[in-house]
Amino acid sequence: MPRKTIGLALSGGGARGFAHIGVLKVLVENDIPIDLITGTSAGSIVGGAFAAGMSVDEIVAMTAKISWTNMTRLSLSPLGLFSNTMLGRFIESEFPVQRFEDLVIPYAAVACDFESGEEVVFKDAGDLAFAIRASCAVPGVFAPLTDETGRILVDGGVVEPMPVEAAKKMGADFVIAVDLLSCGETFHTRPRTAFGMLFQSAMKLLVANSRNQHYHADVVIIPQIAHLRPDEINKREEIMKLGEEAALEKIDEIKELILSPTPVLETI
Repeated sequence: MPRKTIGLALSGGGARGFAHIGVLKVLVENDIPIDLITGTSAGSIVGGAFAAGMSVDEIVAMTAKISWTNMTRLSLSPLGLFSNTMLGRFIESEFPVQRFEDLVIPYAAVACDFESGEEVVFKDAGDLAFAIRASCAVPGVFAPLTDETGRILVDGGVVEPMPVEAAKKMGADFVIAVDLLSCGETFHTRPRTAFGMLFQSAMKLLVANSRNQHYHADVVIIPQIAHLRPDEINKREEIMKLGEEAALEKIDEIKELILSPTPVLETI
């Protein structure tokens, strides 16, 4: 009996994305096969690194080099405060491969066509760094990217913050999803400014959209990281540990479900 094709869907979350590494560590240590990976925003970085053939230890070592100063710079574009060009250069210097065609594991990075509002899924062929930069281009914070067809591309979290559907479209029979947004929707203070209202409203929309994807995943791992801000890169060790703990809580369920036979639909 052929086993299920297992997909891993990694959500966005800024610095909280370090939790994805802890999840990967547990999956690898428990011999859970990963046949394909989809990632949005921060999830596209970690997912891309693993799909490129990097081990968990190598990814940990790579992330130790990450800081806001070497990932961003002020943008010359009126459409974003910062440019993530430096992120692209970092990926080019750290990843063992630079193109989708050379990846070890099938992988997709999710971005959004800003004008049409449609999902843009980078996979199969093309420049890996460009795809990840597009997936990470948070509107207003980072300048959008423009592809060869003229599309304006922004963070995939606008349309699919946790890319479960993208994993299914790639052929996953069983999807393990990692949601870094759902546990962090509680704000301890009421907004006091228009910007605060805008930010908290945007976060609530992201959380609601991410939770809608729970129904399409087979297992959802939710690290308890609500107390950590998405900009706290200096908390990487704590964030990775929380990802590891959340995955360990689900590992028995994952093993049981992937070993259960895939139902066969009979034709009448």
